[in-house]
Amino acid sequence: MRIGIVSPYSFDVPGGVQLHVRDLAEHLIDLGHQVSVLAPADDETPLPPWVVAAGRAVPIRYNGSVARLAFGPLTAARVNRWLDRGRFDVVHIHEPTSPSVSLLALWAVEDPVVATFHTSTLRSRAMQAAYPVLRPSLEKITGRIAVSEDARQTVTTHVGGDAVVIPNGVFVDRFAGAPVRAEWRGTAERPTLAFLGRIEEPRKGMPVLARALPSILGAVPGTRALVAGPGDPDEVRELMAPDVAAACEFLGPVSDADKASLLASADVYVAPNTGGESFGIILIEAMSAGAAVLASDLPAFLRVLDDGRTGATFRNGDADDLAATAVRLLRSPARRAELAALGRTRARRFDWSVVARDIVAVYEMTVSSTPRTVRIPRGRRAVGGR
Repeated sequence: MRIGIVSPYSFDVPGGVQLHVRDLAEHLIDLGHQVSVLAPADDETPLPPWVVAAGRAVPIRYNGSVARLAFGPLTAARVNRWLDRGRFDVVHIHEPTSPSVSLLALWAVEDPVVATFHTSTLRSRAMQAAYPVLRPSLEKITGRIAVSEDARQTVTTHVGGDAVVIPNGVFVDRFAGAPVRAEWRGTAERPTLAFLGRIEEPRKGMPVLARALPSILGAVPGTRALVAGPGDPDEVRELMAPDVAAACEFLGPVSDADKASLLASADVYVAPNTGGESFGIILIEAMSAGAAVLASDLPAFLRVLDDGRTGATFRNGDADDLAATAVRLLRSPARRAELAALGRTRARRFDWSVVARDIVAVYEMTVSSTPRTVRIPRGRRAVGGR
């Protein structure tokens, strides 16, 4: 099958949707499909041979975060060329309503369309206002996928119709086989907590963890917080007491291999996110690597953790509850080992071998149910008609 996949977010900066698109493309190629990915990226950015750069992206605040998006006539021209050359059996557009390459592809596409919705925004005035304009294009979508129940509710509320829930995927074995790093491995005297995320983005929860650390250090002296992700650590340290700042090791952005080793080495992975999460891919990665997971009780996180059966949870935004739960875990190696074992089993349900099979089934349904039209290259179309 010839499959085109569109990412709205730039491949210059890592993010959940980009990683999902990349990993899906890799697995589909391994299955024997012909895959091309279109995504914003600078022309100088090193990309896999199956990724086509749609042009430079600009940072825009979107869904409580900062997304790097690409739009405009030059980007639209690249989208059109990619569609004309691809002659795809199916085009899979991620976040089709985002003001980026995805929306441009949705406007231009004539092939069968599958769309995946990642975002959870049940109350979006922007989406409500834009719906009348977007509706004709949204009607092109034959197969709708949501990565979680929260994302599915966004589809039914703002987009119309329904969507099948297919979660994000993880290459479980890559995390399960990650080597433990001695410098990150926790010991009885110096246990380790790990955090991954943009440290300056409040919804990722670093401020909540920072408020919890004094109590954790008071109860379990020697605890280290291994903090990985982009951002200026000096701005975070300035808000901490000296002993708390000394207990934090800021690693900066880490590679995929280092991320897997960090998760495999830490005693507890902490996810103090405060909102805006429709899934929780990092929780699956941590469970795959064998870390005990401690997460805020966001609905999306609870679903990933099987209502708290495969990971510990605390009240969202409550630093005292986070600290108390973390202390219990750090003091109980047996409980951590139990959660790690349950998490490994749970993670298998999200392996790409399972997730991609369901996505391909949506592709096949979409192709079989969508009438095909004869594609006329855009450069040969007469003005005002086809």
